[in-house]
Amino acid sequence: MKENPELITIIKKLKEGSRKNGVKIWRDVAERLERPNRLYAEVNLSKIERYSNDGEIIVVPGKVLGSGNITKKVTVAAWKFSKKAQEKIKKAGGRVLTLDAIINENPKGSKVRIMG
Repeated sequence: MKENPELITIIKKLKEGSRKNGVKIWRDVAERLERPNRLYAEVNLSKIERYSNDGEIIVVPGKVLGSGNITKKVTVAAWKFSKKAQEKIKKAGGRVLTLDAIINENPKGSKVRIMG
């Protein structure tokens, strides 16, 4: 059982967004966040650089770490970010969003890639 009230709220919003908009992607992210913390995805910027395209929206159900470089302008939404990762994404012209913000911005989940 999760104890972090912020995380519980995010999981509820993801599930609600999935039901309300009839999309499965937000339910998938919510289910990944319901797992034990040790199973959360930890994605380095080098992986985002390697597997994403310019202008793409990447959702990480876990933490984005600052190892590696990124040159692509991508929007990255995640549960947590390291400070280095945030700085590098912004420096490359990308955007850093919370999961709450991405649900509000893109409720249908179109053109979203889950990484991790």
